Amino acid sequence: MVVNPFVPQYLVGREQELQQVLEILSVDGDLLIAGVPGSGRRSLIRWAADKIGARVIEIDCMRATDGERFLLLLAESLMSVFAAPEELTLIEQWIRSHPLSLEESPNGQPRLVWHLSAGGEWTLLQTLLHLPQVMAEKLNCRVLMMFRNFPHIRSWDRAGKWEAFLRQEIANHAHVSYALIATVAEPWVEDISLQVVSLAPLGDEELRTWLLAAMSSVGLTFDADGQAIALFLSYVQGHLGDAIALARRIWLDCRDSLLLNGNQPEGLIQAHHVHRSALALMEDLSITYESLILLLPPSQVQVLESLALDPTDSPHSREYIKKHRLSRGGSLQGALASLEHKGLVYGSKYSYQIALPLLGFWLKQRIG
Repeated sequence: MVVNPFVPQYLVGREQELQQVLEILSVDGDLLIAGVPGSGRRSLIRWAADKIGARVIEIDCMRATDGERFLLLLAESLMSVFAAPEELTLIEQWIRSHPLSLEESPNGQPRLVWHLSAGGEWTLLQTLLHLPQVMAEKLNCRVLMMFRNFPHIRSWDRAGKWEAFLRQEIANHAHVSYALIATVAEPWVEDISLQVVSLAPLGDEELRTWLLAAMSSVGLTFDADGQAIALFLSYVQGHLGDAIALARRIWLDCRDSLLLNGNQPEGLIQAHHVHRSALALMEDLSITYESLILLLPPSQVQVLESLALDPTDSPHSREYIKKHRLSRGGSLQGALASLEHKGLVYGSKYSYQIALPLLGFWLKQRIG
């Protein structure tokens, strides 16, 4: 496996958002990071936590297929964060009055185990969520609980009982900060005074600074006329995840060919190299994108394809609907709202542009 030298070692273009998060956490506040996948949501939280010296307990709700799996992920994250001998001693003392025990896992690491009767999962959830509060108090440390893909909990929490309790815990725990990660901020965040930090697409200059330095670190430079880097930025449209993927693909292609063609200086990236690598990357991602499209309802696919071929800030206009034969009224609005919640399209604030630019490029190549 080739190491990716383009994964940033610093926070790219999110200084203002970082300051927002630090201000919230400085008063033990809780927040929701709203942004599309690949926009740097987790990196922002981790950088902020590092700044204030907070322990980060991270749970990916996408990996939780039911309540039991959620509890296992929560317990694993707790034990990975509080793993020092003195911390394990504190945990062992505390769990004596709870339905938990510590045992050694097959890899030699301690883990929390439990044996519950029917319906005992609910009590265990309350116990595990209280443990970070206990450890924060006993160790006099900051603790941050990060729930990635938080809305995905609804895929198995049909009655909303677990989600409601988690929202309640956010408000109750004074010594633990909560950070939820989602694509959009839903209305309920206002009910619990959850502060929202939204991540917009990065500006071209912010990406340009990172890209030039990253390419230089592997011995590559862009052509002097600026066409290559301008083409690169037009393909990624401020999306850091796509920029990392395309930069890596260009590097691999250049490394393989050594860029020793005629009088061309070694390590020089020209516009045709960027385009060639973008097409090759689309080929690599085609199965993933095709699978994604197959999972979407036809009405959403039609809207997504229309926005890829013909970007507009007015998809509700009569002319646009007629031109692309879109459904009118609530059906179109529902499709746009669903695509926004899936992190595939931005809302009106960002002119309904496709949130994953390389997906948009692939769609244009596929149907254009």
